[in-house]
Amino acid sequence: MKLAICTDVYLNLAYPEMLDKVKSLGIDAVEMTTGGWGPCPHVNRLELLNDPGKLLEFKNELLKRGMEISALNCSGNPLCPGEMGETHTKSTFETVVLASKLGVKSIVMMSGCPAGAPGDMIPNWITSTVSWPDYLAPALAYQWNEVAIPWWKTFVEHCKVHGIEKVAIEELPCQLVYNPETLWKLRNAVDPIVGINLDPSHLIAIGADPIASARALKGAIHYIHGKDARIERGLCDVNGLLETKSVLDTENRTWNYVAVGCGKDLQWWKEFFSVCRMVGYDGYVSLEMEDLTMTVEAGVLTSVDALKQTISK
Repeated sequence: MKLAICTDVYLNLAYPEMLDKVKSLGIDAVEMTTGGWGPCPHVNRLELLNDPGKLLEFKNELLKRGMEISALNCSGNPLCPGEMGETHTKSTFETVVLASKLGVKSIVMMSGCPAGAPGDMIPNWITSTVSWPDYLAPALAYQWNEVAIPWWKTFVEHCKVHGIEKVAIEELPCQLVYNPETLWKLRNAVDPIVGINLDPSHLIAIGADPIASARALKGAIHYIHGKDARIERGLCDVNGLLETKSVLDTENRTWNYVAVGCGKDLQWWKEFFSVCRMVGYDGYVSLEMEDLTMTVEAGVLTSVDALKQTISK
């Protein structure tokens, strides 16, 4: 496995300075946002698509540092009704074309979450379909069969035309794909090019065991995010894991995203990567640092140190 980093953490650095910063950490691969909800601080997607000179300059900055792109990330909600869905779909399809021009074979994204019925304008993440209320099961069937699967079949064909080999879906609460079972549901309905961006933090946050999940995902792990979460003692015991407070309200949330090693210990992370390697994954582990309990620099250094000690090289 090789270490990479999601570069949005260095939002305020220009592209060349960001690459120098990453290189100074002993990391030679970058994952950069190009659409969806990403701020895209280091990739001007339309400029690179339309200006061969700018594209060459962009590639040369990586080349002269001996660096590479682990994946382009266009995480968002392309299945959202209305303007957001249209915008995210457009940026996602354009990201595939840009990846082809850059020689990048992997795309990181999310599955999307549609509305619960035709005409609705708000995405509906359905988490209960048994007993009462009985209208949720038909809504879930509509989301999958009439919206998600048709969209994904079209998108996968676009990916194949442009030489994309892996579409790694980050399993995120509030998206249709949020655990191994839903990943397999989409993959089996669409194509094996669809796999998971296995992000342990999201599974921890819903009470799953990412190590068990990794075993269940054998053959479908396309990418890994090095990201931790901490279930907050006392608070989760009272209120459970369903959490709607802002991520900024770290002191009062029942769980938080934290630097790697600040949720699960290093022994746990060693086992996690060992199991991922055992079931066949030997690709990138990309640090996604979203710890709001400490400074960016502290969070990055803590996480890089933990990952370098635990990934299966």
